[in-house]
Amino acid sequence: MSKQIPKFKNEEEEREFWATHDSTEYVNWDKAERITFSNLKPSVKKISLRLPETMIEELKLLANKKDVPYQSLLKIFLAERIEKELSTH
Repeated sequence: MSKQIPKFKNEEEEREFWATHDSTEYVNWDKAERITFSNLKPSVKKISLRLPETMIEELKLLANKKDVPYQSLLKIFLAERIEKELSTH
């Protein structure tokens, strides 16, 4: 039988708990069902990034050819590279 999941006062307390506990002791993942949350938007964090002006102009040219905003294209490039780096390590 699985252990009882404690009641948490807030999300921070819950995050701390799961960071130090194995969920397989609390949840029977063999009985889990896959679901999708189609209306969820990923949380985003605004950052300041300094890039050479020429790089930004080239990015804008590429984005214009693909008919997407340049910031969106930059996110696509970053996501692809992160995925590639993670898969090779």
